[in-house]
Amino acid sequence: MTKVFIDGSAGTTGLRIYERLEGRRDIELIKLTEEKRKDAAARAEALNSADIAFLCLPDAAAVEAAGLVTEPGVHVIDTSTAHRTAEGWTYGFPELSGQREKLSKASRIANPGCHASGFIALVRPLTEAGLISKDAELTAFSLTGYSGGGKKMIAEYEAEGRSPLLDAPRMYGLTQQHKHLPEMQKLCGLSRAPVFCPIVAPFYAGMEVTVSLFADDVKGTIRDIEEAYEGYYNGKGLVSFRRDAGDEGTGFLSAGAFAGRDDMEITVTGSEERILLVSRFDNLGKGASGAAIQNMNIVLGAEEATGMNIGDR
Repeated sequence: MTKVFIDGSAGTTGLRIYERLEGRRDIELIKLTEEKRKDAAARAEALNSADIAFLCLPDAAAVEAAGLVTEPGVHVIDTSTAHRTAEGWTYGFPELSGQREKLSKASRIANPGCHASGFIALVRPLTEAGLISKDAELTAFSLTGYSGGGKKMIAEYEAEGRSPLLDAPRMYGLTQQHKHLPEMQKLCGLSRAPVFCPIVAPFYAGMEVTVSLFADDVKGTIRDIEEAYEGYYNGKGLVSFRRDAGDEGTGFLSAGAFAGRDDMEITVTGSEERILLVSRFDNLGKGASGAAIQNMNIVLGAEEATGMNIGDR
């Protein structure tokens, strides 16, 4: 039986991982009392006695926790930003070319950021195929549920008498220094980071990332993009491509359509002159805990969707 320790199990990502794993018969969860969770020696012992250690911590604490792991057989999956572009860590998005094989052999895995997952899923196949230049000047916006902000933001949105400003979507990352930008640029092989506008809205979970293109930005047509996505994703992993845009023929794409799920759907819409690339998923699912469990399953040689919520595909 695989021993798993979640360092930071009280946070939103850690709790979702715990919920996905607690019913699995192939997993034994290592648990610490509230008091021992704050004890460095107890945490170090738990980390080094695990086969899989999930780090669901702020960046500085994740770096510290990773340094506590001395046993060579421990596989560390870090859900923080700390190691996503670091040497010696494997980026945990298995649907990218060649990444699944790397992850199956990795002992240090950096889980992707939520916004970054949606952007990379859209852009990486097109830069690989040469449909988008690596020197392209890209723009993207992303709608997310407030659970992505962690316990503090969840409490803020769910408090009685909250500020009326929270009743409408709110832009952030206004200085263009969002923490996901380095991985978005590196994993897509871009020479410059995109102009990126994240938006948090008053719904609990769900995410919709959109990259906008003019026809002149693409070395091909909208059909070439669709074919590239179909060949890259369909039948592989937890990302799928769908040609028909819109929810049930409404002409709308809801950012909450994949709430509670652990997979991702991408689509292409627009016209021959102006093209929209869209990815939809759960910011706590494929954007966080679902991706972490998928990476664990790959390390263990299990079916990737084991223990997760995957919709009809």
